[in-house]
Amino acid sequence: MKRIIVGVITIVVAICAYAQKDVTQFLGIAVDGSKSAMIQKLKAKGFCANSYNKDILEGEFNGVDVEVYIATNGDKVCRIMVCDANPVGERSIQIRFNNLCRQFENNPKYISYGYELIPDDENISYEIGVKDKRYEAIFYQQPAVLSDTTQLREKLMQKYTIEELANPTADMLKEFRDYMMELTSKKPVWFMISERFGKYYITMFYDNEYNRANGEDL
Repeated sequence: MKRIIVGVITIVVAICAYAQKDVTQFLGIAVDGSKSAMIQKLKAKGFCANSYNKDILEGEFNGVDVEVYIATNGDKVCRIMVCDANPVGERSIQIRFNNLCRQFENNPKYISYGYELIPDDENISYEIGVKDKRYEAIFYQQPAVLSDTTQLREKLMQKYTIEELANPTADMLKEFRDYMMELTSKKPVWFMISERFGKYYITMFYDNEYNRANGEDL
C-alpha cells in the first residue's frame, strides 16, 4: 500500500514550476508559439500549403491524407486541427474511429479516462442526423514531468517529510490527485466523426489549454 501511495505522490510537483513548459505535442512539436513559426515547423515535417489557402497545410498523418488547420488565441497557437482529406462511408468511418481509439489506448504517451467504441450494427447516419449524437473520444498526453522521477522526489522532499509521504493524510492525497488531474487536463487530444454531404471523416484536435481563452477579454 505504501509503495502505491508513494508511486502516486512521485508524479506530483509544484505545477507552477513545470506546467507552462509542458504543453501538448503534435508530431513532436509543441502546440505553442506563433502561427507562422508553427507553419514552418510543419512544413519541415513534410506538410505543404494548400493551393487555395496558404494557412491550410496538406500531407499524410498516421497513414491518412489530411488537412491541418492552426488555431490561435491572440498571437499564440492553441490548437492543431487535423481533418481527413477524403470522406468515407458509414462502415469505413466506424472502423476508423474504433481503430483510432485502440491506437491511443495502446500508446503509452496517453492517458484515457474512458471511451466508447462504435458497435458494428450502429446506424451512424441515423444517430447523427436524427438523434444528433456526437461520436467522440478524448485522451490526454502524459505530463512530461513523469519521466523525471529523481527530480520529482527531490522537489517533493522539500515540501514533505519521509514520514508524511509514508502516511499521507486525506487532504494530502486529495491535493496529489488534484495536481495530477490539473497536469493531464491541460494536454487533451480528442477526435470526433464529422459529416459532409452524407460522407464521414475524422476531425482530430491537439489542444494546448494553457493558451486557450479563459475569459480574459470579457
